[in-house]
Amino acid sequence: MNYYTRLLSSCCLLLAVYVTAAAQDNSIIINRLSAPDGPGGSRVTVTESGEAASILRMAGSSRRSSTISAYRVRIFFDNSQNARANAYSTLNRFREIYPEIPVDLKYDVPYFRVTAGYCLTKEEAIILWGRIKDTFPKAFLIPEPENISLETFLRYGTAGVDDPEAEELGDQ
Repeated sequence: MNYYTRLLSSCCLLLAVYVTAAAQDNSIIINRLSAPDGPGGSRVTVTESGEAASILRMAGSSRRSSTISAYRVRIFFDNSQNARANAYSTLNRFREIYPEIPVDLKYDVPYFRVTAGYCLTKEEAIILWGRIKDTFPKAFLIPEPENISLETFLRYGTAGVDDPEAEELGDQ
């Protein structure tokens, strides 16, 4: 019986260490995001809420799943004779108008696609779409067909989506 008690104790100890390590990973990410930025000293206030907090918890608890699904806004989609030139023109125009929002161009035979933003929820993608739809009237929402890495989302996610609560806090 003593053998089984030691075995059970060892398993419990390993589980506790694993859970603690997962929690520390999340705090490392949050601390990195909250750190002052260079000589300007600007800071990001990190508030875990809703799906974002659950995604971070899942990422910390599951080493196998380091990707998440996302929504994006497609601003160009064409396969005409001038599609390449028009796609690059759209990409450059978007970068000039919205430099803070990530955008990329992909060619999947036979279509050129220009897609913007990385949004965790459909609501965030709708906000982004509402922001750019006047400039790019053919824009539409898409679920990202390939899961994106958590690192990519943390780097570019929800860029261009204004948070009214953050603006209110900044005015105080």
